Amino acid sequence: MPLAVLALAVGAFGIGTTEFVMMGLLPDVADDLHVSIPAAGHLVSAYALGVVIGAPLLAAVTARLPRRHVLVGLMALFVVGNALSALAPGYHWLLAARFLSGLPHGAFFGVGAVVAATMVPPERKARSVSLMMLGLTLANVVGVPVATLMGQHLGWRVTFLAVSAIGVAAIASLVLLVPHDRGHAPAAGLRRELAALRSLPVWLALLTTVAGFGALFSAYSYITPMLTGSAGYAEAGVTLLLALFGVGATAGNLLGGRLADHSTRGTLFGGLTALAVVLALFPLLMRTEWSAALAVALLGTAAFVTGSPLQLMVMEKASTAPSLASAANQAAFNLANAGGAWIGGLALAAGLGVTSPALAGAALAVLGLAVAGVAYRVDLGRAGAVRGRERVVASHVPAAARPGVPARSTSTGQLRDEAVRAEGGAGGPGA
Repeated sequence: MPLAVLALAVGAFGIGTTEFVMMGLLPDVADDLHVSIPAAGHLVSAYALGVVIGAPLLAAVTARLPRRHVLVGLMALFVVGNALSALAPGYHWLLAARFLSGLPHGAFFGVGAVVAATMVPPERKARSVSLMMLGLTLANVVGVPVATLMGQHLGWRVTFLAVSAIGVAAIASLVLLVPHDRGHAPAAGLRRELAALRSLPVWLALLTTVAGFGALFSAYSYITPMLTGSAGYAEAGVTLLLALFGVGATAGNLLGGRLADHSTRGTLFGGLTALAVVLALFPLLMRTEWSAALAVALLGTAAFVTGSPLQLMVMEKASTAPSLASAANQAAFNLANAGGAWIGGLALAAGLGVTSPALAGAALAVLGLAVAGVAYRVDLGRAGAVRGRERVVASHVPAAARPGVPARSTSTGQLRDEAVRAEGGAGGPGA
């Protein structure tokens, strides 16, 4: 794998850290800025809103620019947003800075995935994308716990300054390691990028992302009450289990990249099926501490097996202009974050039990499988239509223009002899 993928992973590590660290710092931020915990929770929503708006917008605006320059510019915006977060004089300034920090998130992953896929042979595309995404999953294992501890002991502003420093390191890596020639975008333009989003297969892939990762966040958003209220863990032990989720997500991401290089759709179907099964078993697995720890790890693995194949599928369905569609997939991921948490909350509010969000997630995973199945049928139908058009075109080609067919023949025997000679010349006997 080229070293440029490492530069992309460094950027992904910084983005993943700043996305999730706010959840661990909410009490500290709320206390320092004199706001309630629910009000501080809006800082998480502001970031997600920035991702949803910024992903398609920035990818479209930068469609004609060299991808290397786009990546550096997006990471510079990321650094500015986090530095402003650290220096925010009040709650509303921090809210605006978090929104600004989220703007480059989706576009960076979208453009970065295209760059990662174009720098390797076709049979290694998914693996290359998964290695870039490795930075995101490692952020949950290392970045978020370390940044949370730093914020709790040194102040939350120091955390965002540290994240800005990671962004600066990512910029240096991108400048040094991403080559000019391979990092240049084709002159697709905004019109062509937007046209790619009119494709039904692209939208079906995006809907699969929303349903599949909505299944994850339906359960993961309420993993702490499940672990404390059902499995019997103390709150102090939850942090270690969340790191265990990150380990599972990292393993699933690497496994999904390898498997998707052999069968993108097979990996997607297998991952969604595994996710549905794991979530359906949550009420049983959350009865003891050891099985609950196993459930958390399996949840991360099953969910992130689907990450690389979904990203690759969206890029392939919009192959003529993949940057915008790839960024839109990141927006879909964040919609899944918000929607999954909302659906899991509905299950809890209905009094269905502390593990009910996992069962709601299992239903969403089955929905994702259904959408992926519809996408498969659509692809089969389109492939059949293309073959039918090719047969029609071939039937109208004059005989003289068809390879291996003689323009003139005076007898059936001569025609047969010339056909035999043509077969022998093309591949020899038994070819």
